[in-house]
Amino acid sequence: MHRDHDDDVHEHDRGLSYDLPVLARRRMIRLMAGAGLVPLVGCSADEDTSVSSSATSSSAASSSKGSTSGSSSSAECATIPEETAGPFPGDGSNGVNVLKESGVVRSDITRSFGDSAGGTAEGVPLTVTLTVVDAASGCGTPKKGAAVYLWHCDREGAYSLYSEGVTDENYLRGVQETDEKGQVTFRSVFPGCYEGRWPHIHFEVYGSLADATAATSLTNTSQLAFPKDVCDTVYASDGYGRSVTNLSRLSLETGGIFSDGYDQQMAVMKGSVAGGYTADLTVPV
Repeated sequence: MHRDHDDDVHEHDRGLSYDLPVLARRRMIRLMAGAGLVPLVGCSADEDTSVSSSATSSSAASSSKGSTSGSSSSAECATIPEETAGPFPGDGSNGVNVLKESGVVRSDITRSFGDSAGGTAEGVPLTVTLTVVDAASGCGTPKKGAAVYLWHCDREGAYSLYSEGVTDENYLRGVQETDEKGQVTFRSVFPGCYEGRWPHIHFEVYGSLADATAATSLTNTSQLAFPKDVCDTVYASDGYGRSVTNLSRLSLETGGIFSDGYDQQMAVMKGSVAGGYTADLTVPV
């Protein structure tokens, strides 16, 4: 059993008490955007750990709440909201850098690679597809040749490279280059829910694969959210017992990261526990 990392989460992954000033700023940005006072653009790379560039309309956010499938794009084609990379990015910004290791470019992220312990993350199968599009063109143009670095916790809420018991592992982390449709697809497992955070997946977008594997020229940092009904179903299966309790104390509306709106970050889900799930999200950059 891995230890909880609540203290790290609250300090770095921005709990509600920490995020209140940030959330107020986000809401002010959205109000100003509605009045035509600010453009709908993302934050610079050096702001990616604290400030959201979400310009989600209140009607869009309202329609997303409680939805099983969620929404994979914004009618206004706003840039994907900027979110914290959290305390366990593995991109060199907080200790270890997995991006420069041979083997990180891969589609199946369930196993560790290289000289690590060689473990495999267990859990309900999950296939994640992100479609990166150009926000400036109205989200109609795929961003071919960009790169996405994706990572998340295992079913016990532990992050490889950082959490006790899995510091020698690097599973549930991987990089891919977007194809002609602007898409990357990762084979993984459904992440657990640890205390204080709604179930999520982190990702970073880079201008190219060369930029990603050099850990440079980061353009966007955001997170994907999961709908509650799917989480409830998955967490009722073997191995996710701790997630049931943690999720029961949370909601999307009060969680520190997604409480200011999540319509652009809610995955479109299909599947089952037995057959595995798919999660799709459009990522305007």
